[in-house]
Parts: sequence; C-alpha cells; structure tokens
Amino acid sequence: MPYTVTATSLPEVLILEPRVFGDERGFFLESFNRRDFQAATSLEVDFVQDNHCQSSQGVLRGLHYQIQHPQGKLVRVVEGEVFDVAVDLRRSSPRFGQWSGVRLSAQNHRQLWVPPGFAHGFLVLSPRAQFLYKTTDYWFPEHERSLLWNDSALGIDWPMQAPPKLAAKDAQAAPLAQAATFD
Repeated sequence: MPYTVTATSLPEVLILEPRVFGDERGFFLESFNRRDFQAATSLEVDFVQDNHCQSSQGVLRGLHYQIQHPQGKLVRVVEGEVFDVAVDLRRSSPRFGQWSGVRLSAQNHRQLWVPPGFAHGFLVLSPRAQFLYKTTDYWFPEHERSLLWNDSALGIDWPMQAPPKLAAKDAQAAPLAQAATFD
C-alpha cells in the first residue's frame, strides 16, 4: 500500500504517511495518487485547487473554514514543522467542537486529510515552514470564516512559548458559541 493511514481522535481526520524511497542521494515519494488515495481511505475526492503558504516561526494561521462551499483539504509540509489542527464543526457529530492536532514536518512526510465540515489551522514550530495543501472546492472569500484559535470551549493545547503572530481576521475570530457551523 502506498500510504499508511491512521485515524486521529477525530476518525474522519486522517494521517497519511506515504512510502518514502531514500538513499544517499535524497528521497522520492509520491505525494498524491488519486487511485491509491481512494484505495487507502475509501474516499473519492476531486481536488480543484493547490495552495502554497510560507510562514515564519510563531505564525498561527486559522482556524479557517468555508460555511458555504466547504473544503476538504489534504495538507503537508515541505520545509520546517507545524502543529496542524482540525476542529469538528458539524453539529450532528458526536464530536462537535472537539479537535485533533498532529505535527507535520518535512522530515516525517506526513499528510493530513481534513474533511469538509471541519475548521483547520496550524502553528509554525520551526524558523520557517512551507505548507502545501490541496482543496476539494475553490476559495470563496465571502464564505470564509475563522474560529477563535484560543477559545476555552475548544481547549486546544497549542505547543507555544509566546503569543502567536496572527492575521487580523484570526485575532477577531468567533468563539465556538458564536461561530457559524454545519448541520
């Protein structure tokens, strides 16, 4: 199997570890193969957009989601390390408001599948990180929402030593009690 797949504490959020072939010259891995992804996860996804983000240490991006046109995301890090978080925003879910966090790095080659209906964000742990992700729907800024990263109702245990560097929209994000959510 080209991927090892492990469910997180939120069973729909999956850690994918691709098979890595390495030697003294470096390494090779197949970062995405639709057929193998489907076989490993039993999910049929159609990615429509790829994004690349570079951030410095202490930057926290998120927790983002789109209330209409929700996006599934397959995320990975190609330089540095991040603490990546998904929060279940589906009111019908028994895990509504719960979160899962995973360290993704260029060294561990892990990927994370974050399905539609979940907020997503990450904290940069290394001096710099390059973060790549595929999405199942396009970005619609008018439907984008931010969930407050430090909402005590979520209780996310961010591994930080100092206050994070935030975008204005993330600093002013809604707490879970006031956030737009999914059915």
